[in-house]
Amino acid sequence: MHEAKTHFSRLVEEAAAGKAFVICKAGKPMVRVTPLAQSRDSVPLPSRLVLLRGNVSVSEDFDRMGQEEIADLFQGIAEG
Repeated sequence: MHEAKTHFSRLVEEAAAGKAFVICKAGKPMVRVTPLAQSRDSVPLPSRLVLLRGNVSVSEDFDRMGQEEIADLFQGIAEG
């Protein structure tokens, strides 16, 4: 487990490249790390948002909505 924490980035890269491995703790196998493309459930999950296509719209100013209210909350100004 310690070695996996120490070399996590490298191990993830190796797994993504197709090299599966097992992480053990005190000599006991705990988890198997495999690339997603080779996992048992390699069928891509459908996007849940696809169900909303055509039924939802996002306004042009979505990223600015509530800007003043949020600033007031950060400054400790709240409506009573």
